[in-house]
Amino acid sequence: MTEKTTGLRERKKERTRQALSDAAVALFLEHGFDKVSVADVAAAAEVSKPTLFRYFPAKEDLALHRFADHQGEAARVVRARQAGRSPLAALRAHFHARLDAYDPVTGLNDHPGIRAFIDMLYTTPALLARLVRYADRDEELLAEALTETAGADALTARLAATQIVRVQQRLALENWRRVSACGTAGAALAGAHADADQGFDLLEGGLAGVLPPAPSHQ
Repeated sequence: MTEKTTGLRERKKERTRQALSDAAVALFLEHGFDKVSVADVAAAAEVSKPTLFRYFPAKEDLALHRFADHQGEAARVVRARQAGRSPLAALRAHFHARLDAYDPVTGLNDHPGIRAFIDMLYTTPALLARLVRYADRDEELLAEALTETAGADALTARLAATQIVRVQQRLALENWRRVSACGTAGAALAGAHADADQGFDLLEGGLAGVLPPAPSHQ
């Protein structure tokens, strides 16, 4: 099998995944997550239940596929940071940039469709529980990046990754609440930036000594 054929097959699989997720989210938003069954999603997408389960092992994953591109994002930011920059400085700058872009993953977005999805995510216990599992994987990937690029020992890297991922998750939750109170993402932006700085200031106060800047190659 050629690399081109493999690439085409993967793109086809991803299009199918996206179509299944889109069909599921539309049903979840219309009827409520708990009232929609996997059979309902399969019927709407015109596939069998076994086919659906080949792409998504659980109903919750159909919804959280919208965040799939962000899985491992913190680890990628740490690996790609410039020489002389600490992991926390790179992550802080990245989070602020995502706020300015009103990235839904930060909780700071007021587009009606996205807002409805985030509301569903933060008010559905099953989805919140699945989000914790996604965060666990992000912690693993970030810990690996911190070990490899910042020279942290395995335990320090895991402890640091847990704190970083959970702070960012908490900031997203607070941003969702802030937008709900303010009415618009624009009105909530300044407060979201201030909260982010507070969160990263707290992280840096405890982690700066064990997560040094990336070494210079000059």
